Amino acid sequence: MELQIIMGNTQYIINESIFNTVLVVIALSIFAFIVNKKLSKADPNKAPSGLINIIEILVESVNSLIKSTMGERNMNFGPYIFSLMVFLGVANLLGLIGLTPPTSDYSVTFSLAIITFSITQIVNLRTNGLGGYLKGFTEPMAFLTPLNVIGELGNLVSLSYRLFGNIVSGTIIMGLLYGFLGYFAPIFTPLLHGYFDVFSGLLQTFIFGMLTMVFIGQATE
Repeated sequence: MELQIIMGNTQYIINESIFNTVLVVIALSIFAFIVNKKLSKADPNKAPSGLINIIEILVESVNSLIKSTMGERNMNFGPYIFSLMVFLGVANLLGLIGLTPPTSDYSVTFSLAIITFSITQIVNLRTNGLGGYLKGFTEPMAFLTPLNVIGELGNLVSLSYRLFGNIVSGTIIMGLLYGFLGYFAPIFTPLLHGYFDVFSGLLQTFIFGMLTMVFIGQATE
């Protein structure tokens, strides 16, 4: 599905997944502004409650995952990992309100994978230096260098395709069921929405986040 915007004599076509990506970013930005405002007014001497308590639980959970997966030395990646997982979690749940999840578009998942891949390579360079970085591709034997390079690029492709494949397959299945069931769809589809949108969507969010932490963690060794 595409959105058409006409301005004068010029027609712009925007893919729905891209539009929904911008929608999620705007919604999360507004939400972050609200949370920040509540935090500025919160009393640090009192236990958090309501929305602040939920945010604290989420932040502590992500920090705990980072510490167990990447080690305390990599806690500075917390903001990126947290932002990534929150974005993916919300994006994957858009199907619940009848919108196409942005992650059902490969350009979106590939872009996210490129960000993680780029961070991994930069961290590897900073940790090991240019010599150590290049030497890593020659281990354990120099003639395996082409395979090691392909394997590194394979992480990029597999990371993006895993998320894309699971989300787009759920979207296609739900679309076929709605078309087949017609007026009876609301009776049978809620349970399937619970699996494809909630369970599968949150599971893929967790997997993408964990793989990101593993790749970055390995680059800092």
